[in-house]
Amino acid sequence: MKLSTIPVLGLALLCTAGCFSMGYDKDDSGGWGAPAEGDTDTDADADTDWGSETEEDFLMLPPATTDKYVFVANPERNTLTRVSVPSLEVITVDVGLHPAAVATSPDYTKAVSFNSESNDVSIVDAESLEVVDVPVRANLNAMSMSPDGRWVVVYHDADVEDDELDDEGGAQSFNEISLVDTDSFEDFPMVVGASPRQVQFTAASDLAIVVSDQYLAMIDLTAASPGPTMVQIAEDLLDPVKAEELEVAPDGSYAFVRQFGANEIVVVDLETLQVDRVPVGFNPTDLDITPDGSKAVVVSRGDSELWLLSTSDPFAEPEVVALPSSFVLGSLNMLPDGSGGILYTTALLQDRYATWDVVSGDVTVRSLVKPVDSLSISPTGETLLVFHTQENAEDADPNGAFYDRWALSMVDLADFRANPLTLESEPLEYANSRDGFHGYFVQDGIDSLVRLDYDTLLYEEIGLKSQPEHVGVLPDTSYAWVSQEHDLGRISFYNAATEALETITGFELNSEIEH
Repeated sequence: MKLSTIPVLGLALLCTAGCFSMGYDKDDSGGWGAPAEGDTDTDADADTDWGSETEEDFLMLPPATTDKYVFVANPERNTLTRVSVPSLEVITVDVGLHPAAVATSPDYTKAVSFNSESNDVSIVDAESLEVVDVPVRANLNAMSMSPDGRWVVVYHDADVEDDELDDEGGAQSFNEISLVDTDSFEDFPMVVGASPRQVQFTAASDLAIVVSDQYLAMIDLTAASPGPTMVQIAEDLLDPVKAEELEVAPDGSYAFVRQFGANEIVVVDLETLQVDRVPVGFNPTDLDITPDGSKAVVVSRGDSELWLLSTSDPFAEPEVVALPSSFVLGSLNMLPDGSGGILYTTALLQDRYATWDVVSGDVTVRSLVKPVDSLSISPTGETLLVFHTQENAEDADPNGAFYDRWALSMVDLADFRANPLTLESEPLEYANSRDGFHGYFVQDGIDSLVRLDYDTLLYEEIGLKSQPEHVGVLPDTSYAWVSQEHDLGRISFYNAATEALETITGFELNSEIEH
């Protein structure tokens, strides 16, 4: 299961039977949120055998939102639908073949769709719906937009499983990208390192960085005709290690690269392009920048440590925080205010997580009902949402309520009250409202939207007319949306303020609202 998190909207009807089962037994430590004694022995020598941590979100084609529109891509009909809120007016426009990704600019003026089968990008004016198609290179499968919304990089992400590649012959490249200027409608195609894995931009949108296992491709976005400057990051070009994560200091001074199994972080000076390596313990498995941008935090899973590097001077003496060595902690999610973080693992079936207090340095291990599949912190930092694996921890009780079940837990991060819930089916996608009051998710084969109340830790199931596909939230509103399966498109809007659900069926027929 790979969940994707997006901002959301919602409605309140009586919960129908069958979605959640509330029964569970407390453990001897006083509840599912209470600290747990160290009882999971691990072998550090086996750390790399557990493989990579997985933190990426999980769904492929969520609609893109502005302050008053939702843009829904319809891949099978080669269209993009704009839904106005709160009027719920729908207008559909033609784009390229099989729109596979859609994004909106931060100023809400344009939507951009990458169309995988026609090898082009459609740039859509959010108000007038005027469409400009820009051809891009073939065999691409991912798109990333710059912080200012002017540029998109379309590339072939080596980490994405792609069933839609052209198998009918002809030359194919996995090293090419298209850099599209969405203001001038120009494409700047170029060759970068073999099998790109990630694209990052500086906060000022003056530099794009494409990471591959061998190189960083640095692209000056202020140049009249942008092109790549290649910086070698692999020590062994013949057998390079996998570049798993790329982070950029907010001031654009340094880039940080974490490589699988390497005991160092690659540090690239973005002005001089000098490459250095900083030791960070045995087998680092996660790399994050703190919310204030001052530190690069590395989880050294093999040594059970956190390494904190200064983003302004990565070569200064690092701060090292010891983690409990009786548990595996390989991933970190920082709280929005930077005061702490949540540590956990997805590399093995461990029903524990840990809280880290930045000021005191305290790390406390706590219980969960099942291992972690995906984890999210609400925008206010007050609530933790944990989606669990269907698989069980090794010592799980076969007679327990959660055994072999999909499950989620809501945890209050002030007092660590927890409400674990069994689920009827696999969660597909979730989203958190920006005000931090609610979370929403949908499940495979279940015709409902589930609203989570982060204040009370209670839930409510909202019936839908067909299988949901994507869920999200309109920025700065009380509206959540959920798109659903339907031959001509269906989307429902839930107003959390009024607890009203409104549904539009038949996008391309501009069908009426169903209450």
